[in-house]
Amino acid sequence: MSIFLYNTKTKKKEAFAPLLPGKVSMYVCGVTVYDDCHLGHARSALTFDIIRDYLEFSGYQVTYVRNFTDIDDKILNRAEKDGVAWNEISERYIQNFYRDMGALGISRPTAEPRATEHMQDILTMVEGLVSNGIAYQLEGGVYFSVKKFASYGELSGKNLEELQAGARVEIDVRKQDPMDFALWKASKLGEPGWESPWGKGRPGWHIECSAMSVATLGPTFDIHGGGKDLIFPHHENEIAQSCAYTGKEFARYWVHNGFVTVDKEKMSKSLGNFFTIREIIDKSPVSDSEAIIGECLRYYLMSTHYRSDLNWSEQSLPEAKIAMDSIYGLIQRLEEFDSEGSNQGDEDCDPVLQKFTNNFKKSMDDDFNTPKVLGTFHALRGEVNKLLVKGLSNEAKKKVSESLKKYGEPLGIFQLSAKGWPVNSTKHFAHASVESNHNISSNVEKFEISTEWIEQQIQLRNEARTKKNFATADTIRNELADRGIILEDRPDGTTRWKR
Repeated sequence: MSIFLYNTKTKKKEAFAPLLPGKVSMYVCGVTVYDDCHLGHARSALTFDIIRDYLEFSGYQVTYVRNFTDIDDKILNRAEKDGVAWNEISERYIQNFYRDMGALGISRPTAEPRATEHMQDILTMVEGLVSNGIAYQLEGGVYFSVKKFASYGELSGKNLEELQAGARVEIDVRKQDPMDFALWKASKLGEPGWESPWGKGRPGWHIECSAMSVATLGPTFDIHGGGKDLIFPHHENEIAQSCAYTGKEFARYWVHNGFVTVDKEKMSKSLGNFFTIREIIDKSPVSDSEAIIGECLRYYLMSTHYRSDLNWSEQSLPEAKIAMDSIYGLIQRLEEFDSEGSNQGDEDCDPVLQKFTNNFKKSMDDDFNTPKVLGTFHALRGEVNKLLVKGLSNEAKKKVSESLKKYGEPLGIFQLSAKGWPVNSTKHFAHASVESNHNISSNVEKFEISTEWIEQQIQLRNEARTKKNFATADTIRNELADRGIILEDRPDGTTRWKR
């Protein structure tokens, strides 16, 4: 079965077919390193980490490039504020990025270019655009002429007039058109700069990614990714300048992840409503172990489809921990071997595992639908618990345990030692109840789960019922019942619930 992914450019799911059979080239816009990363950055990094890992799990050889923007106005402003050199700021937050992503189990890409390491590639591309007549020099800077690129706006799905009306563009009466964007900026007094045909300066943000992606992957590659806030203007501008320079197609598939929100507002530094990854880890109520917190964070981030926005609350990590407890608890039971146990459930074990495998692949092949995949793990848990009641041989138990770890691997979950996982640990929940306004109970079984999570589970159950997957639907109903949530299916097809 083919892997289908949603292409922002065509606005539909498409069967994925790489340029070179068996090989995938992917470029993802990384962070501007002027501060610690927040949860929104973690979501983007995790989204493409999972995509890379699942493509490799499916047999592809993946070249994954994710850049660092290590020269930018924000970096210069932070350096001035802290009273240190700009490159000291860049290096400090690159190292912090590695620390925090490592805590989430996010692997490093194949290559991690920095803008300052590709200055000659940037200059060559800007010179080429000037020579092509699609860029023009202006008082030590160089600007791209948007009107000379006929397909501008194709990615965002808007025409030039719509984009101009809704855009926040830098007011500069010297430009030929308000939508024209900087490829090269003249350095101001005291700012770092590099020599160029137009004087000492530094690159614009958009040209950096174009130059780095073309230098590392070639003029045309398979997947370009990033947060959906980058669709316009960043990715729109990347397409324009890259295609105008090379004369070839740029990225073939465009993949964008949704925001992490707080009270339905995008989590961002500019709004002041962000939580850094380090803050979340240090203040986590679920464990003192960074590895356990990291897996819980991964689970939470995967609980909503990557293209949808995901809301954060103080309940998010405890809810993820409760969900993961149920699987780790199963693995613990499976690893309690009993040489004299019954094996009456063995004959049903292989069909149950095959069903799980099929559902796992079907969900991941459908645009990396991690919420459905998590549902398959819990459906398997329900089925295996029934088999354990009948009795499973040690061989069958080992087979189930190995399947859970094998299919958890591309998601980065269920990889820790089950013996070391504190199932239903109450210590930290009790501590959290003192400091939280969300009335977190010291008894995990009585923990008040959020309305949003309940409605997500009901939606998954309704999808399962529509597909006549009644076993999964029953498992979800039973899990909700275990947590004190009663469902009522109405004659009109809707489902009501109450605590």
